[in-house]
Amino acid sequence: MAGVTTGPPDPVCKATAELVASMRRQLGARVVETHVSWVLLDGTFAWKIKKPVKLPFLDFSELATRGRLCLEELRLNRRLAPDLYVDVVPIHGTPTAPRLHGDGPAIEYALRMHEFPPGALLSEQLAAGTLQPEHLDRLAQRLTAFHAGADVAGPDSPFGTPEAVAGDSLRAVEGLALHGAAAADCEALRTWLQAQAARLRPVWQDRRRAGRVREGHGDLHLANAVLLAGEVTAFDCLEFDPALRWIDVFSDIAFLVMDLLAHGRGDLAFRFLNAYLDESGDHAGLPVLRWYLVYRALVRALVARIRSGQGGAQAGPDHLALALRLATEGDARLLITHGVSGSGKSWVAQRLLQQAQAIRLRSDVERKRLFGLRALDASASLVPGGIYGKDATQRTYAHLREVAAVALAAGQRVIVDAAFLRHDERDDFRRLAQACRVPFTLLHCTAPHELLRQRVQARGARADDASEADLAVLDMQLAWAEPLAAEEQCAVITVETEAPVEVEALVARWLGAR
Repeated sequence: MAGVTTGPPDPVCKATAELVASMRRQLGARVVETHVSWVLLDGTFAWKIKKPVKLPFLDFSELATRGRLCLEELRLNRRLAPDLYVDVVPIHGTPTAPRLHGDGPAIEYALRMHEFPPGALLSEQLAAGTLQPEHLDRLAQRLTAFHAGADVAGPDSPFGTPEAVAGDSLRAVEGLALHGAAAADCEALRTWLQAQAARLRPVWQDRRRAGRVREGHGDLHLANAVLLAGEVTAFDCLEFDPALRWIDVFSDIAFLVMDLLAHGRGDLAFRFLNAYLDESGDHAGLPVLRWYLVYRALVRALVARIRSGQGGAQAGPDHLALALRLATEGDARLLITHGVSGSGKSWVAQRLLQQAQAIRLRSDVERKRLFGLRALDASASLVPGGIYGKDATQRTYAHLREVAAVALAAGQRVIVDAAFLRHDERDDFRRLAQACRVPFTLLHCTAPHELLRQRVQARGARADDASEADLAVLDMQLAWAEPLAAEEQCAVITVETEAPVEVEALVARWLGAR
């Protein structure tokens, strides 16, 4: 982002400004202006006109380029928001008398969208305190489907290579140094990035080979996500530079995770992250997550400093401080749950992952994934012989252990949400914690038998949960569950879930374990 900012000739600026003023009067619209566009809001439609500007990171100075990029913006955004984006409209006439219909050469182009009401942006809802966790769950599901269907970067493409990924982050640090960031902070970040780049190089290469570099969104923050008619989606993809959207899918979601962290909502950040992981199964991306969080924070910090230098407002999160914290913090630890069906393990684990900012691996979800099923699929009708035999259970626990090891190596706090009714299952994960040199905790969830039965029956009637345990399964679990041994008691936190659970106290106990 270094370089000298230049602008188009003054007559072009003046003519385009006259055009926007004329259209505002014609449409009875109000105008929202950014550094690269005008958006006219007429109560029904939003008309987006690109400014004829040339900046270090984009060039809108030519009319033909603006027209082409309007079409590209339409194509890209219809992938996620087809009902929001309408068309590209050529503007005819003159700047003082523009026409949206008619013949003759176009003097400008407008991207037409449906206008949405104030307060629909997730950034607005977060500020108002009305953003619901369920909205982030639905956005995670939508983004998983979007990434799964997005075009994949070819092996000969320049996108997502270790050199490209490392270079982008290091250039952001250099830009911060040029715009007055403290030399000590820049040096600390530069050192961390260089060390991490060497360590992550094979991971980035594996991600490219696995098809995880795709044509994504590129600018996925809270102000580019919207709630409309109960549906949540993203809009305003980056259209002007392919390198900014042909990225690892983890770079895409890391932007939204970082944005929530920057606004002090780590609980919602990890709610969204875990929802994405549950839906996508892309736990192999966890080793690169911290890198992309730091990168996204660095870019936002640089943009804020550039805008401040241009007279813009300086209010907002301290993204540089966030980048430094993310690059230096680490508190990997492992917690496994223990309890029969209906004991409240998953309920507690969901709240624990949000408050402790942890990665949760749920056996009910991962077991189905191993058989090619989604979380709410009814396995009995889809898999001959079922998915709950001894071999399938051993395979599930082995998979959970493998993924937990990846997450712990990435410096994450990890919750493995499974029954763990066998002593050897629990001991295997205790040994994993020892091998990773992280604290090990066993969360023992209990409830009276009658309440267990009520919960299992109610869950089955709702059919809204990955668990398929019924009363027969519960009775079997109660019959053969192996109680906690004496040597396990030193690592146990017991939660009686028939009473209200004090989640903050529970988090403090877990994070205080050594």
